[in-house]
This record gives sequence, C-alpha cells and structure tokens, in this order.
Amino acid sequence: MTTSSYSKIFAHAKSVTGHVARLSDATRNSILIQLSEAVGSESAAILAANQCDLARMQPSDPKFDRLLLNKDRLAAISADIARVASLRSPLNVSLEERRVPSGLHLRKVSVPIGVVGMVYESRPNVTLDVAALCIKSGNVAVLKGGSDAADTNSELSRVIGDVLGRNGIDRGVVTMLPPGREATQALLNAVGFVDVVIPRGSQGLIDAVRRESKVPVIETGAGIVHTYVDESAEVAASAEVVFNAKTRRVGVCNALDCLLVHTSLSSRLPELVGKLAQKQVVLYVDQDSMQALSGSYPSDLLHPATSESYGTEFLDYKMAIRLVASLDDAIAHIRTFSSGHSEAILTSDPEQAQRFLNEVDAAAVYVNASTAFTDGGEFGMGAEIGISTQKLHARGPMGLESLTSTKWLVSGEYSVR
Repeated sequence: MTTSSYSKIFAHAKSVTGHVARLSDATRNSILIQLSEAVGSESAAILAANQCDLARMQPSDPKFDRLLLNKDRLAAISADIARVASLRSPLNVSLEERRVPSGLHLRKVSVPIGVVGMVYESRPNVTLDVAALCIKSGNVAVLKGGSDAADTNSELSRVIGDVLGRNGIDRGVVTMLPPGREATQALLNAVGFVDVVIPRGSQGLIDAVRRESKVPVIETGAGIVHTYVDESAEVAASAEVVFNAKTRRVGVCNALDCLLVHTSLSSRLPELVGKLAQKQVVLYVDQDSMQALSGSYPSDLLHPATSESYGTEFLDYKMAIRLVASLDDAIAHIRTFSSGHSEAILTSDPEQAQRFLNEVDAAAVYVNASTAFTDGGEFGMGAEIGISTQKLHARGPMGLESLTSTKWLVSGEYSVR
C-alpha cells in the first residue's frame, strides 16, 4: 500500500469518530452481544484460519501459546465480549462539578479518546478484546497485528465487519491494517488522525513503538515478575501459588519469572518448587539454592544462575531463584530487576505484607495470591486493552475507563471576564 492509501484509511477512521460516539449505549451493547454470538457461530472458520497461522510457527516458540486458539479459548473470548456489554458505560460520567465566583457552572465529564491504534504480536484475542472495548467506549480502533497471526486476524476482522455492517455501522469503526512493517510505520506517523497508539507484545516491540512513534503512546510493558516467600509463609500453600504463577500459562506477561525465598526456608525449598518438575520447569538458581535443591530436583533441570538470569522475562518453562536474608533484600532485588508489572509476597505476617504493599512499585502488588490474576477480566473489566506499566493516564490492566479522556462543560449567562 502507498502512503496516500494509509492516509485515506486513517482519515476515514477519524471521520467516523463522531458517528460511533453518538451511538446509544443500548446500540453499542446490542452490537457486542451480536459479536459475542458471531464468535461462536463462526468458530470453525476462525479456528481453521488459526491453524494456518500455527502451521508457520514451531510449537517450541514461546509465542505459540499466545497465538493458539481453541474452542475453550474462543468461548472465553465470547464470554468476555458479552461481559463488556454488561458493564456500565464509561461515557458522559460526571467527574467534577462546581460553580466558581465568576458565576460559571463547570462540569468535567468523560469522553472517548477518539482513534485508538493498537500494535500487537501473536495474540489474536487482542483483536476481539480491543474491538469490543473500543465500541463500548465510543472509540474507533485501528489494529495492526503481526504477520504470525495474519490469517486469524483477517478472519476475525471479517467477523467484526459483518456484525458492524448488519447494524448499519461503518466498518471503519474497526480497521485491520496489513501485517507488514510499513503499516506499523504509517500508524506511528498518523499525526492528526490517530489519537493514541498502544503497543502490546515483546519488550522489543514496545521499545520500538516508543522510540519511533510521533503519535502519543501508552506503554503496556513486559512483565518481569517476582514472588517473595517470607519466613512466616505457609509453605504448602505457597508451593501451590508458585506452581500456578509459573505454569498456568508461561507465555503471558503475568507469569512468574523469579522466586525470592527467605534463607530460613532454604531447607524447604524442595517442597516449594518440587511440583514444577512435573512441567519440566528449568530453574536457574544461586549457589545456596543449588545446594538446597541438589538431589531433590532433577539435575538436568537445575542450572547455576548467571548475571542474565535475573531481570529476564522468560515466557517459557524457566524460572530464576534466589535466597534472600530479609524483606529489605527482597525489595531491593525487585527494585533492581522489576519491570513494574506484577509483584507478590507470600507471608503470614501482616506487617511484612503492609511494607511490601507500600514499598514495592508496580502496577499490581499482591499479598498471598498468584500474579496470574493480573488480567482485565479477573479485575472485573470484562476484557483488557493491555497492562500498562507506565504512570501517566493509565496503570495496570486497562479497561473501559482507560479508553476515555475528559472535557469541561462550561455554562454561563452571557458571561465576560
């Protein structure tokens, strides 16, 4: 496609923002319910397209699981879309209201952002999640998926477009760009047409978008995730949390990457991590952990930690372990290596828990729970645009409210200043 072709696409997306913003919430909800149903009725075609994409990727690739769709995952996505429809509209919410000495009446209300550009890899569920959230919040979506999910995204785009078309809604409300790099560059340079770009994928993708975009960016950062097992923790229960956080889905950003364990529990380290061997999890461990695990954890899965073991988002059946002497040491380690995504403490000491909550700087901080819960659906948002690790505008799982901006409505009586 030529530069002028992309400009026409972006100009058209901008031109329909007023149309989608004017739709009633009832109309938007009806469209989402129909989309939810269409995902089910078109599941055979969607899964066939997904198989074409999967055939081009090695199953050992960490992105394979992110790309994979099946009947259960499609059913979950369909349920998420219906859940978004059931949520309260985020639009026209009165956030502030006052009358000032000049006599003016001021009201601050929530409004759509406008045109939301999304750049993402591998995850075809993002196509449906973003479409649903943007329609519900009165925004226009311009989607740029990766080449690895090209067939799936094309099929999902058709399904979304058919639902919009049946309802007399311009298909430009949700636009899928070609998978090539030139489309990404065009989107990142669409100043005046696209209001914000949100990257979702590898750290390399996120860094490239932040570096190259002329359009404002909301970062959804990579997850370098820690869990600290305090000396007062219930070890058996902690072992289940660790197993869930690491192995539920290894290719997602909330998966556990580094386990920190108080030195007083070194003798119980085999109990804490032993179950991971069932999933063939490779452990990169410090010297003290190696001594504690030698003979109890499979030797072929046990390796000395290197300087690169900590601060790595593995996205695989791999995890680092380090023994620490105190909560202070654990917090210091997290401050050094965390990406600010999700961090957890397992403890029976309320004071330790509160210190961890207060002092650890991350989008989601947990006490006695798996980091696998960092998810828009689990947080009651229906679905999510992504998980923001920055601090401006949005942080953590981004749902409907994160897709709104504000404006002031000002009323006077032919007032002058």
